[in-house]
Amino acid sequence: MEERQGLVTMKGEPVTLVGDPVGVGDRAPDFLVVDNEMNPVNFCSFVGKVLIVSSVPSLDTSLCEIETKRFNEEAGRLGDAVRVLTISMDLPFAQKRWCAAEGVSNLTTLSDYRHASFGLAWGVLIKEVRLLARAVFVVDREGIVRYAELVKETGTEPDYDAALKATRELTG
Repeated sequence: MEERQGLVTMKGEPVTLVGDPVGVGDRAPDFLVVDNEMNPVNFCSFVGKVLIVSSVPSLDTSLCEIETKRFNEEAGRLGDAVRVLTISMDLPFAQKRWCAAEGVSNLTTLSDYRHASFGLAWGVLIKEVRLLARAVFVVDREGIVRYAELVKETGTEPDYDAALKATRELTG
C-alpha cells in the first residue's frame, strides 16, 4: 500500500495517508463496508446512480456533523438519480444512533471500521489514528470519478458548491 505524507494535516500536524489515491477520471474502486444494520455493502451495488461519496473522520465531531447535515439537506433536493454516501470509521451502531438523533435520513451512512476497505482503496486512511481523511468524490453512473477533493486540513469543511456543481452537471 502506498503511503503519502504532507497532503493532509490534523490540527495543523501532518499525517500519513495510506492507500492508493483516487482522482478525476479514475474508475471508482470497489470496497466493502457495513451499513447501520451490520450488513455488508459493496460499492459496486451503487453503480447506475450519480454518487456523492463523503468521507469524514467521525460523525461525533462538530465539523463532521455540519458536513453530513449539509449533504443530507442537499440529498433531499438532488432527486432519485443521486445517492449520497457518508463513510466514517464510526461503529454502525453509533452511526444509526447519530442519524436518528439528528434527523438525517436522505443519505446513507456506512462504516469502514472492520477492514478500512474504503480508506485503503480510495487512499484516505490516516495511518496515525486509523480514521478517514475528509474528502468528497463525485462518481458518475458508469463508476468514473468526475470530482475529487481531499481536504487539506481535517478541521476544514469541503467545497460544497464545487461538489454539488459537479453532481448537477452529471444529472442534467
